Amino acid sequence: MGNDERRVAVVTGASRGIGLAIARQLAEDGFHVVLVARDEAKLQSAQAEIESKGGVAESRACDLSNSADVESLIEGVVSDRGRIDVLVNNAGINRDGLILRMSDEDFHDVLAVNLTAVFVACRASARPMMRGRWGRIINISSVTGLIGNPGQANYAAAKSGIIGLTKTLAKELGSKGITANVVAPGFIETDMTDAMSEEVLSEAAKRLPLRRLGQPEEIAHAVSYLASEGAGYVTGQVLTVDGGMVC
Repeated sequence: MGNDERRVAVVTGASRGIGLAIARQLAEDGFHVVLVARDEAKLQSAQAEIESKGGVAESRACDLSNSADVESLIEGVVSDRGRIDVLVNNAGINRDGLILRMSDEDFHDVLAVNLTAVFVACRASARPMMRGRWGRIINISSVTGLIGNPGQANYAAAKSGIIGLTKTLAKELGSKGITANVVAPGFIETDMTDAMSEEVLSEAAKRLPLRRLGQPEEIAHAVSYLASEGAGYVTGQVLTVDGGMVC
């Protein structure tokens, strides 16, 4: 595909970790990738890295906790690029704590970024995808959304909500050529796991059938498949990439 014909993929939380791995992979797959996060400096660095390897990318800073900003983000991409073909909602935050100590603010803050922003981005992207009669919505949930986790009532509620939202989108948008799927990562090596002790990581790995933690690139490959032409008959599914944690 020439630059003008490239499909456009928007990836939130794309400045590091899983989101950056997804953005790298989609750029390698030939998409024009729009990297979205709050940290403009990290976004610029990620964009430069992708472009240095021959990929086509741009970066847009956005406060995903603000619904108006999310809507403006999608509208801006469509206005500038004329289309949006793939939406990957990956951004997320944590405000962990046992439910008896969890404040309303901590609950609502996590839902605002991890669920409400996903809904707003999907709603804003649906119309231009419908016009193009083609689209891929890929929402990143978590095994926590499937099985829960002590100290993460807010995070689990949001990640579980993503699954229900996505299955509904699959039913509402399928006749327009748009698929909607979920990728649910398990224990993946990211900045968050870097802060944990070797002992804790080793014990976590021992409990997994594959006896190791996952890599961000393994989530990116799952997203790459769901964004492809070859996944055109896959919709409303939850692809769990967790080393067998919940098998």
